[in-house]
Amino acid sequence: MSSQLTYKGTVYPWHCDHMGHMNVMWYVGKFDEATWAFFANLGLTPSSLRANKTGMAALEQKLTYQREAHPGDTLEIHTRPLEIKAKTIRFLHEMTDAETGELCATCDSVAVHLDTVARKGIALPDDVREKAAGLIDPDGSISL
Repeated sequence: MSSQLTYKGTVYPWHCDHMGHMNVMWYVGKFDEATWAFFANLGLTPSSLRANKTGMAALEQKLTYQREAHPGDTLEIHTRPLEIKAKTIRFLHEMTDAETGELCATCDSVAVHLDTVARKGIALPDDVREKAAGLIDPDGSISL
């Protein structure tokens, strides 16, 4: 697997709901942080996006919850691209408990590269497409 560590952090008590586990809004937030780290690793850094008047926007997200996260748990998110097209990239985040290695949640996402002035999708830079394509598992397997 060609996954990258894109997030590492701790679950704090204020991340938890009345049931004592991390609330879904924090899963989404941690996946979002991992997304921006993943994009930066591909060359879509904040400064390059601003300089080129481009951006990335979510088109689709499918989350699955496998195991509860509790206060004090250290979480890691590993990310890998699944599919690259002219304007879009599909990628998978896998959130695990850093201590036990247990899978806590996944987020399968599709994002589009866009012109922030015209507000429409545009082609991803060639170097970004090439880098992402080089990280896709040749057998196309997805571990969920």
